[in-house]
Amino acid sequence: MTAEPDYCAGIVRTLDRDRYVADLYAPAERRGALFALHAFNAEVARVREAISTPMAGEVRLQWWNDALIGEARGDVAANPVAAALLAAVEAYRLPREALYALIDARIFDLYDDPMPSVADLEGYAGETSSALIRLGCLILGGPADRASADAAGHAGVAYAVTGLLRSFPIHARRGQCFVPLDLLKAHGVGRDEAVSGTPTPGLRAALADLRRLARRHYEEARAALAAVDPATRPAFLPLALVPGDLARMERAHDPFREVPATPPLGRLWRLWRAARRPFPGV
Repeated sequence: MTAEPDYCAGIVRTLDRDRYVADLYAPAERRGALFALHAFNAEVARVREAISTPMAGEVRLQWWNDALIGEARGDVAANPVAAALLAAVEAYRLPREALYALIDARIFDLYDDPMPSVADLEGYAGETSSALIRLGCLILGGPADRASADAAGHAGVAYAVTGLLRSFPIHARRGQCFVPLDLLKAHGVGRDEAVSGTPTPGLRAALADLRRLARRHYEEARAALAAVDPATRPAFLPLALVPGDLARMERAHDPFREVPATPPLGRLWRLWRAARRPFPGV
């Protein structure tokens, strides 16, 4: 027994608590692969915070691409997350193309370019959050069918957009904006105004549109879950946190002030309750 599962679990517990708790509801023999997948995601998601220039971030992301291909410099096996991820890929025949796409999508995080459109935002969420759910379903033994792909697609967008809304004040302070330009323009808001720190009616309206987008995908995910193998439930559990987070942001007056997430005990309770309900009661 190597220390890789414990190492990956520690990363997920620290950096992605929602998925860590959800993974604990998976069968014990599959948790290590889920921890490896989610530790990998945590590592690539925090690249921007660990680098001084976008080019340095691209180099780090390229290392992960090379590791999956088998061309990374240095001993990949010495990186416990990479070693555990590669073991999970082999054990569960995970499609490497989905991991390559996830890494490529994270290049957007390194720059301050605006998100062009709602469709682009949905695509970004699909290649990151939705892909994680789909890969998690495969680890949990679910079939590679259309029903689970549809449910994962909608669930990933709902969860990702909600997370980006929660992080809007943080992103704005560093000049980054995930609010699509087409939404901003529809309400007479420019990209610079959206990160200015000054609330405007137009910005509030654009953020309200994003919340409606997250709710729509949440409801579509719940409907799609009726046809999904219940064995994949742990992959979808974080979806249960979306309504509460959206409701807390709805009540916020200043979009540039961080809205505290649902308290830890409340999040644990929501995940526990979702784990005990039959689909599609997430």
